[in-house]
Amino acid sequence: MKKLLVTSALPYANGPIHLGHLVEYIQTDIWVRYWKLRGRDAVYFCADDTHGTPVMLRARDEGITPEQLIDRMRQEHLRDFGGFQVSFDNYYTTHSEYNRQLACGIYQALRDGGHIVERTIRQTWCDRCAMFLPDRYIRGTCPRCGAQDQYGDSCESCSATYNPTDLKNARCAQCGGAPTLRESEHLFVRLSDFADRLRAWLASGAVQEEIVNKLEEWLAPGLQDWDISRDAPYFGFEIPGKPGKYFYVWLDAPIGYMASTMDWCVRNGVSFDTYWRSSDEAEVVHFIGKDIVYFHTLFWPAMLMAAGYRTPSRVCVHGFLTVNGQKMSKSRGTFIMAGTYLAHLDPQYLRYYYAAKMTPRVEDIDLSFEDFVNRTNAELVSKIANIPSRTLAIIHQGCGGRLGTMDAAGRQLVAEINDSRATVAASYEARDFAQALRTVNSLADRINGYLQASKPWELVKSDAPRAASACTAALNAFRTVAMLLSPVLPRFAEKVAAMLNLPALRWDDDAPLEERPVNTYERLVERVDRRKVDAMVQAARQ
Repeated sequence: MKKLLVTSALPYANGPIHLGHLVEYIQTDIWVRYWKLRGRDAVYFCADDTHGTPVMLRARDEGITPEQLIDRMRQEHLRDFGGFQVSFDNYYTTHSEYNRQLACGIYQALRDGGHIVERTIRQTWCDRCAMFLPDRYIRGTCPRCGAQDQYGDSCESCSATYNPTDLKNARCAQCGGAPTLRESEHLFVRLSDFADRLRAWLASGAVQEEIVNKLEEWLAPGLQDWDISRDAPYFGFEIPGKPGKYFYVWLDAPIGYMASTMDWCVRNGVSFDTYWRSSDEAEVVHFIGKDIVYFHTLFWPAMLMAAGYRTPSRVCVHGFLTVNGQKMSKSRGTFIMAGTYLAHLDPQYLRYYYAAKMTPRVEDIDLSFEDFVNRTNAELVSKIANIPSRTLAIIHQGCGGRLGTMDAAGRQLVAEINDSRATVAASYEARDFAQALRTVNSLADRINGYLQASKPWELVKSDAPRAASACTAALNAFRTVAMLLSPVLPRFAEKVAAMLNLPALRWDDDAPLEERPVNTYERLVERVDRRKVDAMVQAARQ
């Protein structure tokens, strides 16, 4: 099987991680953990996206350097990801020498290939801020649908894309002043040079069908040239031979995937080219949100093609997060930061709940607090975690703390549970985590049904060996359930392994556990307290 390099989109170093971000990182982490559980050579790389005007302006407002800001945000991001058990093999930064070298190399390949043109453009300029305004720092009325307070490059209401100069009643988002127009020399990549190769790549199955259909809206009329330069003042990499001109952040940001790879490869003595030159030796898979599809499925592969690198094997696109059926809102307390959640609730709840709603389709996920409480308590706590709670109590209270020997019915139960591994594997591989958890829940139902039929809590009063036999079968079956859950709930699985006196739960380890001591039950997960959810919402609102 090929090596596997997996990435999540790089979080921007201008602010903290929130629950919307975590949809992607939890999804990616689950998928990579699954492949590692199967013994595949898989690595998960990410980095902070550090360049651009917002970072520069925030640092200026705080009276610190951009470098100080991105260093602080890096530590905060790593803290939050760690809190949610998202485990990167390397977490890097785009403000690095590797990133500079790779960006300059790709730029030079584009220029040498004749894919870059220079021309004078008219840009919005703010006299008060003394700078050209990025698209996101211009607000106004959409030229297509008339929606007010829209960004300078796209409308959130009708999804139209346009030039900032097309925006009506434009104003600077920083100071509120009316921008003027100034001329400036800019560099453009002729994306149309890559149209045929991009179509072939998209037709290879690298992107979900609904995304390919969306991209056709851009491909059909002909791809527009892509502006890859920005004027000083700007925090980023200066373009070689172009004083005062900087690479647009979306040129060097995806190169962060490569820079993170290079940093890891150099430190571990691994060939960088194995991942980024040869499609025969490795797969490269990106997980992204639907809002950055244009950059990852047109700009990014075109850059790679120009420089002789391999294109991504797959780009897995997911939808947005809504909370209680609505867009996240600070006033409603539903724009919740990762740190705020962690101060109130167990991260296992969110990992489980998100996984229970994740499919391969480009669908939004809704975090309904009522459903969050009810589902987590009913499935994870009362159904799944209840199995070792009941059986280990009986083993230690009436059976000397040792497993017994399974009877024929018990062995049949364990065999049936083990046979379900292939079904769950197919769901994980397809990124259909919702189906994987439905199967896991059905397995837990079968184990609970077996316990209800055998009633070891009654047997232990008169026939301890039979009670031990029933509990032994249930715990052997549960070992497989916990192993199947381990990509979603890694710490849960670690605790189960410790209770069963095992170093870890492994995919192919199905040798029966019999006639051996086990440890006492350690609580795997508490019930979700709705009052804690409400306290989290109140804290987020404040």
